[in-house]
Amino acid sequence: MKYDYLIVGSGLFGATFAYFAKKAGKKCLVIDKRPQLGGNIYCKEIEGINVHQYGAHIFHTSNKKVWNFVNSIVEFNRYTNSPIAKYKNKQYNLPFNMNTFYQMWGVTTPEEAIAKIDEQKAEAVISLNGREPQNLEEQALCLVGKDIFYTLIKEYTEKQWGRKCSELPAFIIKRLPVRLVYDNNYFNDKYQGIPIGGYNKLIGGLLEGIECKINEDFFYSEFHDWKKYANKLVYTGALDEYFGYSLGKLNWRTVSFNTYIVDTANYQGNAVINYTSNDVPYTRIIEHKHFETFGQQIYDNPKSVISEEYSTEYNENEEPYYPVNNERNNRLAEAYRHLASQEKNVIFGGRLGQYKYYNMAPIIEQVMEFEF
Repeated sequence: MKYDYLIVGSGLFGATFAYFAKKAGKKCLVIDKRPQLGGNIYCKEIEGINVHQYGAHIFHTSNKKVWNFVNSIVEFNRYTNSPIAKYKNKQYNLPFNMNTFYQMWGVTTPEEAIAKIDEQKAEAVISLNGREPQNLEEQALCLVGKDIFYTLIKEYTEKQWGRKCSELPAFIIKRLPVRLVYDNNYFNDKYQGIPIGGYNKLIGGLLEGIECKINEDFFYSEFHDWKKYANKLVYTGALDEYFGYSLGKLNWRTVSFNTYIVDTANYQGNAVINYTSNDVPYTRIIEHKHFETFGQQIYDNPKSVISEEYSTEYNENEEPYYPVNNERNNRLAEAYRHLASQEKNVIFGGRLGQYKYYNMAPIIEQVMEFEF
């Protein structure tokens, strides 16, 4: 055989797998149907700014081994994710913390915030009349009460999922983190940041010295008959597509972007602003320069690049982004995973290949634990 592994997809799972396989003395070929490498973490440079072409990606982990590994490929900066939520003409800090509660109710102490939240939670519990929450709306009201739910959760969630909160299952929102400190850092992880120079440097470092082919769709190329080329297949495409949709199609949500250049050095003062009301069609606006430039650096470039992000139902001509974790899809995905477990010499990896939503660090952890 010419290769030990044929790797379908050059996103984070595929690229990390190729790196460690090469390190173990294995020969790999990586193919990708897109015209560039990197999967959804690919960045396109526009006006000197690394634009996250497939949506904002912020690396965060508490695993020091993973953090040290990615920094051995490319140094990461000190970016801290502190998104803002905009509802009508008011803005609130995220995640829910003392700044949010002050903006919502004018409370200034944790005791006052707890009292307000408990009062509203109690209202929701009473209205259920002894039964368990049956949907996301009832569950969220029991967790944080009506003010936070109707201002920061309801309409935003409905835009994201294209379904009413009363139609979404309760388990989607089993817990909502409430922080009784004035801390806008979205993540609890010990480490977070963005690669200095963008994610292409991370992918480039992972794939250095590895044979790669772009514009190669696995299903419509010579490599579909992969056993001619490799001992094993690493597949990071859609799980149901691999099996020809034989059990039915899994549902996905997808994201589209309206990206444009603005003639201002600092458009919104933050990388991420969520729009939580349904009178705005997009879910958030990303201003990409704030991921990598700080202080005076922001103003050294007189232009900025912003992306309006729209969440829509997936169709065949778009990229699948998020698994739809309702009962029907969970059952179907489990059936496909059973088929996958019976495939000899095939490894299914990543968000699409496992039909699970992953952050970036757990993907790298998975590969690091693999025995090549």
